[in-house]
Amino acid sequence: MSESSSLPSARGAAVGRRIGIGLMQGLWKPRVLGGWRMPATGPVILAVNHTHNIDGPMLMGTCPRPVHFLIKKEAYVGPLGTFLRGIGQVEVDRTSADRNAITRALGVLQNGGVLGIFPEGTRGEGDFASLRSGLAYFAVRSGAPIVPVAVLGSTEARGRLISALPPLRSRVDLVYGDPFQAGDGSGRRTRAALDEATVRIQERLTDHLTAARRATGR
Repeated sequence: MSESSSLPSARGAAVGRRIGIGLMQGLWKPRVLGGWRMPATGPVILAVNHTHNIDGPMLMGTCPRPVHFLIKKEAYVGPLGTFLRGIGQVEVDRTSADRNAITRALGVLQNGGVLGIFPEGTRGEGDFASLRSGLAYFAVRSGAPIVPVAVLGSTEARGRLISALPPLRSRVDLVYGDPFQAGDGSGRRTRAALDEATVRIQERLTDHLTAARRATGR
C-alpha cells in the first residue's frame, strides 16, 4: 500500500495532540466545556465551526482523544505538508470527489478513530450557515456519531497580530455538544437520504452553536 493510500497514522495523531497541547496553551488560554460528552472509545466525527486559522490545532491540542482532520491539499506545501502527514492528518482535494481522501477518512472511523471535519468547507463566519454534504456522507456511511464542537474566540480587533487569529493570550472556548446520529435509522445512502441528513445536521449544529454562545457570552 502506498503512502498516499495508507491509513493516517494513529500514533502520529497522538504526537500531534501533544504538540498542540504545548503550542495552544502557550499562546492562548483554551477552556474546554462539555469535554465529557466526547465518547471515550469508538469512531467519532467532530463537526467544528471554522472562524480562525487555529481552530484545527486548538481542537487537536485540547480534545480528549487524538484527531485526524480533513485538511485542504493547498496546506500541504513543503515542510508543513510533511509535518501534517506525519501527525496523521488527511489531505483532501476539494475541487473533486477525492476518492483517496474518502478511503482514508473512512479508514480512520473503521479503526475506531476520531475524524475532524469543518463542515462549512472553509474559514468564514463560523456559523454553520452553509454546510457541504461531505459530513453527512461520512456519518451515514460509517454510522459514527457526530459530536458538534463550537470554537469561540475573542471577536475584538485589539491585540490581534494577524486578523485570522484571536489575540494572543486571549481565552478560546471549545464547547462540546451531545453526540447524535445523522441518519434516519433506515440505512439509506441515496442522494435524498444524504440531503435529509444534511438538513438534520445543520439544525443540530446551529442549535449547539446558539447554546454555546449563550453559555459563554460570546
